[in-house]
Amino acid sequence: MHSTMQDEPLTIASILRFGASVFGDATVFSARPGGTPVRRTYLEIAERTQRLASALRGLGVSGDQRVATLMWNNVEHLEAYLAVPSMGAVLHTVNVRLSPEQITYIVNHAEDQVIIADGSLLPTLAGLLGSMPTVRAVIVTGDSDLSAVEAAGKQVLDYEEVLAASAGVFDWPRDLDERSAAAMCYTSGTTGRPKGVVYSHRSCWLHAVSTLTANNNGGLSWHDRPMPVVPMFHANAWGMPYAAFSAGAGLVMPDRDLTARHLVGLIESERVTVSAAVPTIWNDVLQYLRKNPGRDMSSLRTVLCGGSAVPQALIEAFETEFGVTMVQGWGMTETSPVAAVALPPLGATGERAIAYRSMTGRQLFGVQARIVGDAGTELARNGRSVGELEVRGPWVTGSYYRDSESENSFRDGWLRTGDVGTIDPQGYIMLTDRSKDVIKSGGEWISSVELEGHLMSHPAVLEAVVVGVPDDRWQERPLAAVVIKPGEAVTAEDLVEHLRPRVARWWLPERWAFVDQVPKTSVGKFDKKMVRREYADGLFDVSVVGQR
Repeated sequence: MHSTMQDEPLTIASILRFGASVFGDATVFSARPGGTPVRRTYLEIAERTQRLASALRGLGVSGDQRVATLMWNNVEHLEAYLAVPSMGAVLHTVNVRLSPEQITYIVNHAEDQVIIADGSLLPTLAGLLGSMPTVRAVIVTGDSDLSAVEAAGKQVLDYEEVLAASAGVFDWPRDLDERSAAAMCYTSGTTGRPKGVVYSHRSCWLHAVSTLTANNNGGLSWHDRPMPVVPMFHANAWGMPYAAFSAGAGLVMPDRDLTARHLVGLIESERVTVSAAVPTIWNDVLQYLRKNPGRDMSSLRTVLCGGSAVPQALIEAFETEFGVTMVQGWGMTETSPVAAVALPPLGATGERAIAYRSMTGRQLFGVQARIVGDAGTELARNGRSVGELEVRGPWVTGSYYRDSESENSFRDGWLRTGDVGTIDPQGYIMLTDRSKDVIKSGGEWISSVELEGHLMSHPAVLEAVVVGVPDDRWQERPLAAVVIKPGEAVTAEDLVEHLRPRVARWWLPERWAFVDQVPKTSVGKFDKKMVRREYADGLFDVSVVGQR
């Protein structure tokens, strides 16, 4: 028996068409640091996306070629989010916080053809373009000196001039396969080299629908004014742009200024109802509100918090002091990213409800999760059996882009997350540790292995081990323990300068210890558990160099 249902593909273009036709009067507010904010309706944005698509086609973008963005959270970035996938190309959001070496690597690995870049980021981009052979053109948004990138020999265009000169009509292809690539993002993950995750139209569409219906706290409707603080250049801004456009919820875009003062001001003036950011951002907001009583947070009902474990004290503070429900979410770049949210079960109140909200989260509909033991067998969902968390589902990646070692990250179709914890009978996940020695600081991954490699490339360093240690502000920061070669001399300041051009700024360790030897396991590996234990016991003479 055959279904009688119509077969309408689940594509980004369908989100664009629906948002523009049904919620055309919804408005997007976009902050402009040092300038006048911009307001655009969904209908205006839809018209501009057609101009952008037409311009990109004129620059030779065809098929599933990649268009990169090096941008902040603003309305132009939203236009790229909608235009590039809808025309059949692939949106590649580049993490502006990566080191120049990493940015160059991922642009070349993705074979980006065009880069849309914010003018404020041209100084970063200008020196790299000569090493990006596939990039033909750069489209620059905002005020900037275009001569900074023209010297690289690429075609350089002004975003607004390009749109003004483009045709106002673009026929979005209706025969796009919903399983074809729509967007991609690179994650450093647990190894030094970033790995590419390619999202399909179908995965983005289903992820948006799932986050819309997660619950009446985090779900969106046309009555909402969501503000994505989590960057659009990483992990799809947790799916909020597509979910908002689907729901008719007019977005509030903070651009690059993520200070508590700026964010609180936007919540007040734009009547933000829902927002999303990592714990460090919300901790800054909390401290600002405590120091500046009387600020109006009455519009804000829910904040989604994730990227690293959310302290229970932070959840309680927003609840009791401002009446704001903080919902912890869990996911990865590989899971689009939201896969679980920590909402209490029906009937849970008081301390019991807070305890549930402090957990990693309850898996969303569409996501399957299991805990696997060392032998690869599934463990009981009893809240006690500890193993590695594995997930699968329609918005969970099945492989990494052009990565020969992809198979090591999967088991029988399940993504091996590298996180260790439990699952209880109701589907609540509680992560207790990570199986690999990566560091997660302020919601961002830091590769200890890569830091160690760079440190040991210094001529005065014999050995170096890097571990994550607790930090009041960022939850976790890197500690570097270094063994100096006999007869050599080097300071922590010297090593920071050695690392600076090689890694992202936020990777730079502040805590340094110079030791006689690094503890090792029986097979000669660095014993990182022992390093953490000795640090916690105060056995290291630690010096602090700068603050992140």
